[in-house]
Amino acid sequence: MDIKNLVPPFTLESALMKVQLAEDAWNTRNPNKVALAYTVDSEWRNRTQFINGRKEIIDFLTKKWKTEQCYRLRKELWGFRNNRIAVRFEYEYRDEHQQWYRAYGNELWEFDDEGLMQKRYASINDLKIEKKDRKL
Repeated sequence: MDIKNLVPPFTLESALMKVQLAEDAWNTRNPNKVALAYTVDSEWRNRTQFINGRKEIIDFLTKKWKTEQCYRLRKELWGFRNNRIAVRFEYEYRDEHQQWYRAYGNELWEFDDEGLMQKRYASINDLKIEKKDRKL
């Protein structure tokens, strides 16, 4: 599927592709690349933080990946309708003390007519794990 066709209203194929592209981008751990998928005035809720616009997204992700080392993410389409997609995800990372974690969560995404994400609401829980228990 051509990326220019990844605009609302979503089909199963285009929603699956949006989720895969998001997973791929986040796994680069490149805040500038990730931020390009969002509108310039995108609105986020990430756990208890409220983030607005690409600059704040870049700042947030830069800090995140400094503390969440060896970050690896998997996303799965949960549902979609018109310009919205729901995703479940899990990711693993190690902190500065070498403690491993697996984070689980859900995201609700809303897109503009150009296919850029204008709203992202994420609920996330972290679980301490041993290095031997890593899956990703």
